[in-house]
Amino acid sequence: MSLNRNDVPSHLKWNLSEIVDGEKGFTVIENKILSKLDFSKFEGKLADENVLLECLRYMDDLEIKLEILGVYAMMYRDVDTRNSDANALNSRVDNLFVKYSSAVSFVTPEITALPEEKLKAIIADERFKDYDYQLEQMLKSKPHVLSRDCENILSLGGQVFGGFQEIFTMINNADLAFPEIEVNGEKIKLSHGMYSVCMDSKDRKVRETAFKAFYKAFRDVLNTITATYAGNVNKDVFLTKARKYNSCLERALENEDVPAEVYKNLLKYVNGALPTLHKYVKDRKETLGYDEMHMYDMYVSLVEDAELKLPYEEAFKLVKKGLAPLGEDYGKLLQKAHDEGWIDVEETEGKRSGAYSVGVYGIEHPYVLLNYQPTTHDVFTIAHELGHSMHSYKSDAAQPKSKADYKIFVAEVASTVNEVLLLKYLLKNSTDVKLKKYLCSYYLEMIRTTIFRQTMFAEFEYIAHDSAEKGIPLTKDYLNDEYLKLNKKYYGDAVVSDAEIAYEWARIPHFYNSFYVYKYATGLISAISIAERIYSEGDKAVEDYFRFLSSGASDGPVELLKLAGVDLTKKDAYEAMVKSFETTLAEFESL
Repeated sequence: MSLNRNDVPSHLKWNLSEIVDGEKGFTVIENKILSKLDFSKFEGKLADENVLLECLRYMDDLEIKLEILGVYAMMYRDVDTRNSDANALNSRVDNLFVKYSSAVSFVTPEITALPEEKLKAIIADERFKDYDYQLEQMLKSKPHVLSRDCENILSLGGQVFGGFQEIFTMINNADLAFPEIEVNGEKIKLSHGMYSVCMDSKDRKVRETAFKAFYKAFRDVLNTITATYAGNVNKDVFLTKARKYNSCLERALENEDVPAEVYKNLLKYVNGALPTLHKYVKDRKETLGYDEMHMYDMYVSLVEDAELKLPYEEAFKLVKKGLAPLGEDYGKLLQKAHDEGWIDVEETEGKRSGAYSVGVYGIEHPYVLLNYQPTTHDVFTIAHELGHSMHSYKSDAAQPKSKADYKIFVAEVASTVNEVLLLKYLLKNSTDVKLKKYLCSYYLEMIRTTIFRQTMFAEFEYIAHDSAEKGIPLTKDYLNDEYLKLNKKYYGDAVVSDAEIAYEWARIPHFYNSFYVYKYATGLISAISIAERIYSEGDKAVEDYFRFLSSGASDGPVELLKLAGVDLTKKDAYEAMVKSFETTLAEFESL
């Protein structure tokens, strides 16, 4: 049963007055923003360097205030989602963001309209050093910015272009007709959430029944989903041609300033590592003791009843020990987060579920939301979310507002570095054989599902878009066949690629945010490489890693990762991942 929030000790919950002094303080900042939304003194005048600089600084000031209000309103709501006052504040923030976006809509078009040489001169001007990377990205996009009339036409199509994702969301969440299935003698209604529960079931019959029923639901609407997905891909092809990119992949990756070769390297090197995955799948089959293993057997736990059942305070101490290789100062910062209310720990009535870290420029430190339970997963969640927090903390401390907010491409690196370091500590120091075997399995599954599986998704997206660009129709049979071939290639002969798995592509929401899933794989590959280097090289690796954490968005994310010793344009990071996978698999086999 959830606690009443008033019963939670103060150091285990947020003090939101540190951010904004209640609704009165919120209104004061809100009014300041509203009084500064007149940009008429800047509009049409950004060719003047002095005016441009003043405008950029003016925007920074407003965005800091907006983000502070946004974070406060979100956190206020999340500690008790039943609070109508908090929901009202979130609505007010939404309105402010709409008004601000409208007020500054002229800025990017005006800047990109500047002659190339003038824009280069502005970038080289020392006065613009806080904005040089931001302006470089605008310069880079310049060949793909169309005439004002064409841009207006494309902007009018925004809702249409986003319609395919909306259609899939409705099919997936509202219209799919899932049947009832029998679980432990009881009839239950299958759902997305219940499907995940069934895949973890110790009862193989439950897993098989759920698997077949789940995918039958998708097969029944496959014509509609095929048309929706094909429409989304063809939309990408249209926008790629309209904006004069060479490929859909190039267009998608430019937003994150990631070269296409990184994506292609991921496919190439992960494909090269598939024999290692096949060995793991074979080991899984042998551990489960099956003559024939199916896709519905891929998620059931190999080691049961091996949880770290630790109360929060003990779990936090364990996390600190696990992260000790990051140095004394990092440990002190973790303790500061614990002692000074950065972390909202307990599950309380009305509190938002799950976990996250949030930081915003202008607030002294980031904050972490937990709903801690004494499980192994939640111990790792502490380490994970504090990784995000330390990334935000160091980035905000070292960078100006315009360069502080790191890109999504690297967002999961610091969090996963912490998870890998904690895992290594536990494997090295635990005397419980069963726990060690469980932890090995946990890590192997992390790599399988985050690197191999997400790369398989990424390869499917690449095939679908490449086919559409070549004029190949994306029929349901074509998509099913391509996906089934990929599944067989990735998982090998030790598992039966059941006919139903051919429809798996039809249930992946991320496919409507094209070329996104690969970031999960590159993030974990980068994190493993960094963690392994910290263990082997010590202080020098830690120093390089902290340079990366402090770099924000001061350069492209692939370039910034090089600061930490990770070069995703070369094979080394991928080889480090494979070696780590092989070493852990060998340890699992030996236990």
